[in-house]
Formats: sequence, C-alpha cells, structure tokens
Amino acid sequence: MKKLDILVVGVGGQGVILASDIIGETALSAQYDVKKADTLGMAQRGGSVISHVRIGRQVYSPLIKKGEADILIAFEKLEAARWNDYLQPGGVVIVNNHALPPSSVNVGNEQYLNDQEITSILKQRTDRICFINGTRHARELGNVRTLNIFMLGSASIFMPIEIQAWEDSICRHLSPNICQINIVAFRKGREEMRNAHLG
Repeated sequence: MKKLDILVVGVGGQGVILASDIIGETALSAQYDVKKADTLGMAQRGGSVISHVRIGRQVYSPLIKKGEADILIAFEKLEAARWNDYLQPGGVVIVNNHALPPSSVNVGNEQYLNDQEITSILKQRTDRICFINGTRHARELGNVRTLNIFMLGSASIFMPIEIQAWEDSICRHLSPNICQINIVAFRKGREEMRNAHLG
C-alpha cells in the first residue's frame, strides 16, 4: 500500500475521534507511517467533527486535500454530503443511515436534505456508496455507543491490516468491561460491508 487517505466525519458525541485514533494506532502497529489531524467545531453542541487520517509507507502531511480521500466514513448522513468534495473520484463512501439534524435545522433556519438529495450529491464523486444502518445495529447490540466501532469494522475491509491488529487496538483504547461488545460490533461491521459487495 503506497497511500490511503481516510476522512472520518460525524457530529459531536458519536466517537469520531476515538475511531480515527484506533485507525492510526492500528496502522502504526502494522508498520505504516501515519499522520492525523482533527477538527472539532461546536462538537459538544452537535457540531461537525472531522478527522483526517493518512496512512502509507511515508506520509508528510496530516491533512487530506479536497478530491484525494480514498475513503469517506460518515457517522451521520448529512455530514457525508457536507464533506463529499474531499472524496476522490471513484472513492468509497460508507454512510451511517441516521439523521442528527443540526441546530440550524431544528430552529427552522435550514432544511435537512432528503435521502435522494444526499445520494445525488455523493454520486457526483462516486458510485461506490454504501448506506448502512449502523445506529440500529449498535442499539441491537445493547449499546448505541458501539456505533463508531461498528463503522470502523465496515471501513476496515478496505485497509490491508490483519483483523487481530484491529481488535488488539480496540481493546487498548477501551476499558475491559466494554471491550468485548465493541469487538462484536467491529466484526458485525465487517460482515455488513462484505454483504454490501463494495470490498
């Protein structure tokens, strides 16, 4: 692998930064160079959270340029549309099919895009789009906070790193009492993406 640029986006409280931290640490354990940068808007108020993760044999800058991301992982579907211009043509978009409207929508200043509009925006860059019901799967596991690890499992299909390295990294970042449920979420995410036939 020469280079892999991954943009992880969502809103405050969804675990975007933890997921990108795990991507970075797992890639380091697999002997790749890693650079990472995070941007938190009004994250505690449900604002956008964006994390750039760049992996390769040698990486010089932590920021992904517009039009160069190989993978866009969106924990919220409007955020997928918002950051779509970072994706390279033909890249992969993995979208949690869940809406968390920003405050501007809740107070009536803006309208939330419908699914057709979001898909149309994404298709301007790629046809490799997968909407997955990550929030629903996380709830079915009994802990909605496993969403980020479920999404990570889905994206891991596109990264040439052994499963054991991923699971070891997950357990290093999480307390022992929630490690196992997150490993289950990770594996279910991988299974979901394999069934989507994008890998």
